Amino acid sequence: MQRGYDQKLYILAFDHRGSFQKKFFGIEGAPDPEQTAMIADAKHLIFEGMTQAVASGIKADVTGVLVDEQFGGSVPREARERGLKLAVPVERSGQNFFDFEYGEDFGEHIERLNPDFSKVLVRYNPAGDRAANDDQLAKLKRLSDWLTQRDRKFLFELLVPAEPEQLAQVDGDADRYDAELRPQLMRQAIAEIQDAGIEVDIWKIEGVEERADCEMLVAQARSDGRDGVSCVVLGRGADDAKVDHWLQQAAPVDGFVGFAIGRSIWWNPLKAYVDGKIERIDGAQQIAQNYLRFIEVYERAEGRAPVG
Repeated sequence: MQRGYDQKLYILAFDHRGSFQKKFFGIEGAPDPEQTAMIADAKHLIFEGMTQAVASGIKADVTGVLVDEQFGGSVPREARERGLKLAVPVERSGQNFFDFEYGEDFGEHIERLNPDFSKVLVRYNPAGDRAANDDQLAKLKRLSDWLTQRDRKFLFELLVPAEPEQLAQVDGDADRYDAELRPQLMRQAIAEIQDAGIEVDIWKIEGVEERADCEMLVAQARSDGRDGVSCVVLGRGADDAKVDHWLQQAAPVDGFVGFAIGRSIWWNPLKAYVDGKIERIDGAQQIAQNYLRFIEVYERAEGRAPVG
């Protein structure tokens, strides 16, 4: 199987589960069927924003949705019917360390939804707990092998949270950690994951402050013959100015093919709708506009005329 992905890809991410139900609806524990339907309806509104964006002229084959099975409702099926790229999460929500959402049945769920990309979110700091990191690597190797054997694409969201001693090095300043320490830790994390035999098609990575760091990360992602592997920028719920900067650093770098942004696009419009402050159609329009604006930022930085 040839690893990698060489097409443009702009993903609208709304696979949030535990945090979504708690922060939007105040639901603790397992939601009942009525609550599940309410959450699924809110997520469908995000998808309606995507469909409005596509209607404006964006090509369906460069747009994607990252949505979960638990609350996604009809969205996975509708996305495929519309020719959008579909990504689904494999990880259990709300865990500090990776585990499978559906345990031994993970493969059955992937095959039933038949996504273009199987996605994991992994918190991995090379200086973190070694036993926990090794346990994660073993599980991720199993998933990687399963996907490779079935010629399925692997989308890997890497987060590198600061260890206490690392934060102390920058006087507790999270912004300094992001700028001064995190890029090299990200490169090291990618290398360790690769060394464990885990093969990724697209790395979904936190934005960095300097273009040189983007180049370093792509070089690691494509090391040892992985020439087709690519990267996309995640939004991390940051404000527009911060996300714009991350996109502007990454877009001109060969090997970056787009973004996978979630809360920065839909949080405010969806919250306003859920709180009864705007109509449903207005929420969808605002989500579409936010999504399209980030595409414009990315493609202007890349030196292309914006699509749509």
